[in-house]
Amino acid sequence: MIKLTVNGQEQIWDGDPSLPLLWYLRDEIGLTGTKFGCGHALCGSCTVHIGGQAARSCITAMSDVGGQTVTTIEGLDPNGDHPVQKAWRQENVPQCGFCQAGQIMQAAALLKENPHPSHEDIRDTMSGNICRCGCYQRIEAAIRLAATGA
Repeated sequence: MIKLTVNGQEQIWDGDPSLPLLWYLRDEIGLTGTKFGCGHALCGSCTVHIGGQAARSCITAMSDVGGQTVTTIEGLDPNGDHPVQKAWRQENVPQCGFCQAGQIMQAAALLKENPHPSHEDIRDTMSGNICRCGCYQRIEAAIRLAATGA
């Protein structure tokens, strides 16, 4: 039996401990904001926070999250008012939107660790999150905006 906290709610998983966290979130508890992209931790669409750190849920087994706190895009701010989410809207970042939950979660983790990132910090941290539409300039602009607290 695996106990974890997801978006502030305690959960218990009594299934296959090798199940990827992504499928638990989406199929078992209905949190579909976290997306399946590549299944190999290469695209970042499945990024969530585990213990406050950005992590790829597609390769994280349920056995690895026992006792941990997991935050998904739905739990970042229930009203969508996290500074990164506000900046995303203000900068009109999404085009198709598929990767955006993972992008936002990665950006929120970056700003928690480094509230005033340089251009290089943003590029390095966000380089593992792929945007098929190529919205990288707007993503960086939104991160910069969120860092100013505007």
